[in-house]
Amino acid sequence: MDTVKRFDRIVAILIQLQSKRIVKAQDLAERFDVSLRTIYRDIRTLEASGVPIISEAGVGYSIMEGYRLPPIMFTREEAGSFVAAEKLMKQFMDKSLGAYYESAMFKLKSILRGREKEWVEALESQVSIIPGQVLFNDQVPNALEVLFESIAERKQVFLRYESLREETPSERRIEPVGLFNENGFWYILGYCHLRTDYRHFRTDRIHKIARTTLDFLLEHGTIAEHQNKKKEVSKTKVKILVDKTVAKYIQGQTKHYGLISEETKINGVEMTFMTSDMANGFARWYLMFGDYAKIIEPEALKDRVLEILEKSKKRLST
Repeated sequence: MDTVKRFDRIVAILIQLQSKRIVKAQDLAERFDVSLRTIYRDIRTLEASGVPIISEAGVGYSIMEGYRLPPIMFTREEAGSFVAAEKLMKQFMDKSLGAYYESAMFKLKSILRGREKEWVEALESQVSIIPGQVLFNDQVPNALEVLFESIAERKQVFLRYESLREETPSERRIEPVGLFNENGFWYILGYCHLRTDYRHFRTDRIHKIARTTLDFLLEHGTIAEHQNKKKEVSKTKVKILVDKTVAKYIQGQTKHYGLISEETKINGVEMTFMTSDMANGFARWYLMFGDYAKIIEPEALKDRVLEILEKSKKRLST
């Protein structure tokens, strides 16, 4: 059994080496949950079998340019996973990238064996994924394609963007750092030359996007580094008591608002948060289920929620 496991791991390592330019031994060890010593031994086995692996101390492993093995056949379960991936891509990508993915899927399906093709075909018509909101402006069908290209080639892009605080769209020139999907929406993190600072841009609010020939002027680091910096800003402790019948339905959103602990009580679930935007983000989120919850602390949150409700009341009465 151990021999079979090792063989499967070595084959998987070879596939991963062919999938990236450089692969670190530590990444392989973490993926397969083995020691670095085991990875070194598996790499030597591949080398002994004739695979031309280049090893750079402190960098990682790569396969000599031009060396490729024929495609590894997919298992039935792997082939089935393509169905979910294809459905997700069609709904959560813009038209341009969606078309590229569809073309790639035809090529991928072409190498499946007969029974795997039948497995995929049986699932395709029975899986449906519907996004909860509009993710892209129909007038900008290639937003993600342009942004991916911009990030890879380090070229600035032009945007006509509709901010929530502006009545008309403004023109921006940005250096995209990365993209992330949060609460169902696609966001771009980029350095905005108009604001001379980093800003988030939601893809459905982009009215126009265009490539430019301008190179990036700054070194931005990774999107993970920027998101970690955001987490380090000053935060406010918030504690609320949520009815048990409702608590389970908001679990998927609590992490986004800074949940650090929760405790089940007789009269509900007590949740504690550390939030960086109590006055707007957290207060408005709380109102979504406020009739089934109670604010324990701070008083400032109670005042802010009452203020929003008063404004809403005035608008309803006029």
